[in-house]
Amino acid sequence: MDTGASWQSAQAALARRDMPEARRHLLAVLAQQPAHAYARVMLAGTVLAQGRLREAVQQLQQAAAIDYRDPALLLRVAQALLRVGDSESVARLMRNACVTQCNDSPTLAALAHVLQSLGLHADALRLMQRAAALGFDNPDFHYFLGVQLQFNGELDAAEQALARCLQLQPAHGRAALTRARLRRWHADDNHVDGLRRQLQVVAADSEDAAAMWFALYKELEDLGDFSQAWEALRQGNASMWRRLRHDRLADRSQHEAMARLAAAGTFHTAGAMDEDDGAQPIFIIGMPRSGTTVLERMLGNHSQIASAGELGDFAQQLRWAANQAGRALLDPALLQALPTLDYAAVGKGYLRQTRWRLNGQRRFIDKLPPNYLLAGPIARALPQAVIVYVRRDPMAVCFSNYRAMFGDSYGYSYDFDALAAHHAAHTQLMQAWQQHLPGRVLEIDYEAMVADPDAALAQVLECCGLAPEQGGSDLTRNAAATATLSSVQVREPVHARNVDEWRRYAEQLAPLRERLQAGG
Repeated sequence: MDTGASWQSAQAALARRDMPEARRHLLAVLAQQPAHAYARVMLAGTVLAQGRLREAVQQLQQAAAIDYRDPALLLRVAQALLRVGDSESVARLMRNACVTQCNDSPTLAALAHVLQSLGLHADALRLMQRAAALGFDNPDFHYFLGVQLQFNGELDAAEQALARCLQLQPAHGRAALTRARLRRWHADDNHVDGLRRQLQVVAADSEDAAAMWFALYKELEDLGDFSQAWEALRQGNASMWRRLRHDRLADRSQHEAMARLAAAGTFHTAGAMDEDDGAQPIFIIGMPRSGTTVLERMLGNHSQIASAGELGDFAQQLRWAANQAGRALLDPALLQALPTLDYAAVGKGYLRQTRWRLNGQRRFIDKLPPNYLLAGPIARALPQAVIVYVRRDPMAVCFSNYRAMFGDSYGYSYDFDALAAHHAAHTQLMQAWQQHLPGRVLEIDYEAMVADPDAALAQVLECCGLAPEQGGSDLTRNAAATATLSSVQVREPVHARNVDEWRRYAEQLAPLRERLQAGG
């Protein structure tokens, strides 16, 4: 059968979901045309559907080695590589000359999303601005352009991009919420009336409606109308909770399973890695909104530390080792596989996937807060890693989660019962790590950190084997892009204003406090 016939047969097999047959024909295509990138992407999809993650990765890595002239084809391969977690191959692919030469605005915008997924926000912004200069003009594009401008600290330009988005689509809830978070609003400069009008016409319980309730909360709080602000916040959370319905039992079960593995000795470190003295990671972990970004920005001021952002690479290396595809950080199948993994290979694979981000520094920061679930596997796979847990007052961190609106992530954050149950499970697991991995997890208290940032920073640097440098705790010195909900606040000096913000809603939060106390 010639290449054309094999290709047509593969398409037909895919259309009827016959993956083994599709694989057979795609292999026939590649036997005759090894540089057929679409065939490699499709073959990766077929084997992935059959649960063979490593084979899918191998096919996509071969696709990444092709010399591309077509940016749309390169984009297809890059997106597939992102899905299997090969960030290092994606980064190499995105340095191809056809990316810089691309003049198709939709393709430029999509390539910018790839760079954003890698945490390369300055590069992503440059591609988005090129797309805008070429006339790309739709609501979602202007929203994401505004987000990238915010990440890069260009707040006035971000506000203009978000205004354009809302001009084109007044009910774009995410744009309204992002705009609300850009700065503090005043009696003669706010969007309260407009948000209330939009809430009358937007579909109830849609994500747009929820985001507008959260935006209204933020602007009303800025205006000092705390009673109405609380009602808007309650409405937004109730809307998101009805959409998501977080599974508290599954959440608790996952935490308890990791604690049992820790108690069984699964994550005891076998000894030093067979590694050179190359750069090693600093994992900053904790609940979202616990102060992890503040610590990251201070550490990022150090000349020997690179800030890599919030990386999914470690969890993905666990999946590569287990040969299991999946989007969740953990799931029952991966939990079952953890005792059997080759942790030395996991560690080496993680370093291979991350060291391209460095420019000669001795350490790099991986600040993905939910990696607290993986502190044990991290400790075993990377004996030279520093793991720093930022702990914050329970009421403060839970309220900060409740008012955040994380979208479909962190579904526990929209309901008092689920929030308190998650906090209890989180706390118990952190206690298990301390008990069963003594000396591996450094705890930093958020309230102490903002009261004396130099002392907290010096404590972490000592664990990293690095000396403090002048002005290390001055957040205003760090001009790097940051892609968190704190991206506006962390461009200010370290302050303690957020420590007791929950108290202005103490009465409304009393049920949450009771649940936290009941949970220990």
